[in-house]
Amino acid sequence: MLDFLAENNLCGQAILRIVSCGNAIIAELLRLSEFIPTVFRLKDRADQQKYGDIIFDFSYFKVLSPVTFVLLSFSTKPVFSRSHDTPKGQVIKEKEYLDDLNEGVYIQQTIETVLLNEDGKQLLCEALYLYGVMLLVIDQKIEGEVRERMLVSYYRYSAARTSADSNMDDICKLLRSTGYSSQPGAKRPPNYPESYFQRVPINETFISMVIGRLRSDDIYNQVSAYPLPEHRSTALATQAAMLYVILYFDPSILHTHQAKMREIVDKYFPDNWASRYATVSEKVHAQVLQFLKEGYLREEMVLDNIPRLLNCLRDCNVAIRWLMLHTADSACDPNNKRLRQIKDQILTDCRYNPKILFQLLLDTAQFEFILKEMFKQMLSEKQAKWEHYKKEGSERMTELADVFSGVKPLTRVEKNENLQAWFREISKQILSLNYDDSTAAGRKTVQLIQALEEVQEFHQLESNLQVCQFLADTRKFLHQMIRTINIKEEVLITMQIAGDLSFAWQLIDSFTSIMQDSIRVNPSMVTKLRATFLKLASALDLPLLRINQANSPDLLSVSQYYSGELVSYVRKVLQIIPESMFTSLLKIIKLQTHDIIEVPTRLDKDKLRDYAQLGPRYEVAKLTHAISIFTEGILMMKTTLVGIIKVDPKQLLEDGIRKELVKRVAFALHRGLIFNPRAKPSELMPKLKELGATMDGFHRSFEYIQDYVNIYGLKIWQEEVSRIINYNVEQECNNFLRTKIQDWQSMYQSTHIPIPKFTPVDESVTFIGRLCREILRITDPKMTCHIDQLNTWYDMKTHQEVTSSRLFSEIQTTLGTFGLNGLDRLLCFMIVKELQSFLSMFQKIILRDRTVQETLKTLMNAVSPLKSIVANSNKIYLSAIAKTQKIWSAYLEAIMKVGQMQILRQQIANELNYSCRFDSKHLAAALENLNKALLADIEAHYQDPSLPYPKEDNTLLYEITAYLEAAGIHNPLNKIYITTKRLPYFPVVNFLFLIAQLPKLQYNKNLGMVCRKPADPVDWPPLVLGLLTLLKQFHSRYTEQFLALIGQFIRSTVEQCTSQKIPEMPADVVGALLFLEDYVRYTKLPRRVAEAHVPNFIFDEFRTVL
Repeated sequence: MLDFLAENNLCGQAILRIVSCGNAIIAELLRLSEFIPTVFRLKDRADQQKYGDIIFDFSYFKVLSPVTFVLLSFSTKPVFSRSHDTPKGQVIKEKEYLDDLNEGVYIQQTIETVLLNEDGKQLLCEALYLYGVMLLVIDQKIEGEVRERMLVSYYRYSAARTSADSNMDDICKLLRSTGYSSQPGAKRPPNYPESYFQRVPINETFISMVIGRLRSDDIYNQVSAYPLPEHRSTALATQAAMLYVILYFDPSILHTHQAKMREIVDKYFPDNWASRYATVSEKVHAQVLQFLKEGYLREEMVLDNIPRLLNCLRDCNVAIRWLMLHTADSACDPNNKRLRQIKDQILTDCRYNPKILFQLLLDTAQFEFILKEMFKQMLSEKQAKWEHYKKEGSERMTELADVFSGVKPLTRVEKNENLQAWFREISKQILSLNYDDSTAAGRKTVQLIQALEEVQEFHQLESNLQVCQFLADTRKFLHQMIRTINIKEEVLITMQIAGDLSFAWQLIDSFTSIMQDSIRVNPSMVTKLRATFLKLASALDLPLLRINQANSPDLLSVSQYYSGELVSYVRKVLQIIPESMFTSLLKIIKLQTHDIIEVPTRLDKDKLRDYAQLGPRYEVAKLTHAISIFTEGILMMKTTLVGIIKVDPKQLLEDGIRKELVKRVAFALHRGLIFNPRAKPSELMPKLKELGATMDGFHRSFEYIQDYVNIYGLKIWQEEVSRIINYNVEQECNNFLRTKIQDWQSMYQSTHIPIPKFTPVDESVTFIGRLCREILRITDPKMTCHIDQLNTWYDMKTHQEVTSSRLFSEIQTTLGTFGLNGLDRLLCFMIVKELQSFLSMFQKIILRDRTVQETLKTLMNAVSPLKSIVANSNKIYLSAIAKTQKIWSAYLEAIMKVGQMQILRQQIANELNYSCRFDSKHLAAALENLNKALLADIEAHYQDPSLPYPKEDNTLLYEITAYLEAAGIHNPLNKIYITTKRLPYFPVVNFLFLIAQLPKLQYNKNLGMVCRKPADPVDWPPLVLGLLTLLKQFHSRYTEQFLALIGQFIRSTVEQCTSQKIPEMPADVVGALLFLEDYVRYTKLPRRVAEAHVPNFIFDEFRTVL
């Protein structure tokens, strides 16, 4: 008969694909349950207020308005178009398969015949079981309300009504909330999960036949691996789990068929809650410890005692299984008093101690691992060894034949032709043994051993020790051949079945703290844990078996999921090593930064004892030794294949160190940069110095320890600190983005080495936001004035220094280049936001105000053409300023904020450029030259388009910009922050704004333009830079017109003063001329740009007057 799983057997392949798909769906559900957006849970009040009105559960369908219904009807996009990848799709395929079987689509196959086939009955039972598991996984991992909200959101997003190819109604019916909650202490809903399983009816005959088969048969033939009757429940455990789930499809058996339930319980659960394993576990543990003694498990001993070793292995695994399952927190319903009492009784009777159970698991895993490795090696060498023993035995017989020939010297053995011929015949018989026919070879080998024993006895050969030795050796080789031929792969299979630990996939987590405590005490414990982790990998076998048989493309993704989960658990357990290392490292940091004095280059002899500091240095040595011991522990683990993922202990150690470093540095940055806005003076510099000392301590100790743990300390430090800062900058910049960058999208966040997120303490999301806002607060142009020549901010009222460029040197010392660069990026986003707000304000207070527009129109008529001199200029300008007075306060605030941030960006660029030239002069020179060369090439291209230019897909310009900004080789004032449209009256508004602010300022010979009255604060550098930045965002003709209006203002005012014979140059003209000078200086344009609008002699006269 055709093999049921053969590729050309359509019936077998169809059900195999269904089961394979079921296993893949369960893995996918588990994977997706970890990525549910938190907003769908609506956990806290903030989320409920924010999203409650747009995220609905199924109550949405009851109150669906006619308008919404009409809108949804316009699209025909099917919901869950990949319906075969859902539990609903799975049950539909199962139903179709059963219908095809009943209708005779598969010739000669019916449900009955499939259930008679060994593979067929396994697959049919698995198909129904997996559907039940899917439903339970969904309800446990994705709560009912969350499911409903996600389905409704998807339905609204796809805008699809019930259409021909949409199964939304069926999916909603199946996945609506059951009322079940996986929270501890939650009560189970009535009639659950029976009512849940009945939502999609399945053929009752099929369910009944599957349950019947599970009740009566050992469908997986597991009993052969567990010959002892007391192990029967463990042998049938997989089947029992399937039966447990499938019985919910037929609740009548659970509720009314007592005889059937009695039969099921007696067959599958006879030893549940029967406390006989306390003494068994102690006995088998002692036996395992005996086997694990050094040198006990030798090859001969193993081959002679295979049944005994396997029995011990079975006893250990059965005891572990029983104890773990009966003592687990989830072993009974906490709301059921009777079950709680039984469990407490079991714990008392067993004298349960989780540490002893864990030790038994550890030793059993080690024992199992050693046995498996020995058997694998023996299997691989089986034929070679057998041939070797055969050759040795045959040669011994040939030599004995030569001994009895009488011609061999020094033997003193008489010639005996009969024995000579007999031994030659035995030699030939040994050589004729065939490895491939193991049964015949084994029988013949036994006969040869008997013959050799008889020949020694009947021919009185005991007198010659040499002959006796040869016969004994040959018998020994023949015995070895029998042992070797009996090494079967079935032993390995039995060990694999008996050693299954898949039941502990989740329970093992309860032993994590015990594992970590053991490692902390004895780091070499990692080697035993390796065997435990490999034993736990047996959980991967069952879901992957059918996927592999079906040659499904899901094999890789499912393997990766389960292997990834196991590797994550391995990382979690072994993280205790880096944690313990860092605990010692903190002590080293404290000693190095506070206790140990740095030894100078020259030292007086009498001070040598003071600098020796033997006590602290001994303490550092002791801590360093402890760290190296921890490292040695993890490196003893060897490279291990966990599922399909290779675990390299060196990489594991490095990742663990990185994770702990990230956790501690991120916390130090978060805690160190929290400011009190009311503190006077600001806490900024003291906090930066304190954080700088902490970071320096981390850096120095990391540098010190790297050789002892064999890692690249500086590389790890640079990579992880930069990642922390860049991630925090990215999260802070999310505030300014419409489409946020989520953690899973971030190039800086990692699953294995996550950067922790902290609850915000103010409007900022992260420490970099708090730092930036604190700098903006203390350099606020309303409170301080910036003196450009000194790069210093002074308080307007007290004239005390607030901060200076030293602040940025301190940030560079504390946070490094990444911190300064991140701060610069954040300021860019803030400038963009301010400019966008400014444009909205411009539209609102100027372009929508008719009075202002009339004033601007009148002014433009009065000053046209711009090359002329305005008659009665003073009156015209003052009149325009007076009529627009109400708009300037908001205008001034926006301009000053932008200017303030541009000053900060300039300071950051200067600091970055200085440190780059100082620390990495070759990089600075290379970047400058490359930048100049690129700009030269681009300019040449615009003059001659036939010359090359970077194409759109070329990332060179984008990448070089990032390098240039990090090295401070850029001018923030030349940056275009936003795209703009044409704005009417824009130059004249800015001109009016400038001359409206000039009376608030006065010229000081030492300081330049300063604020006249602290009560009406205006700071000159932010004002100039803010206007310059604003004009830079628009077409250059606006700047030309703006400069022309200033030039006309200067000429007209000077002309009026001359005609009225006023000897001094008016203060407003001085301010306007200083603005033009500063404009030319900041933009690095030639002076002729200003002289095009103001004659030379006015500039020259103005300087002599000053």
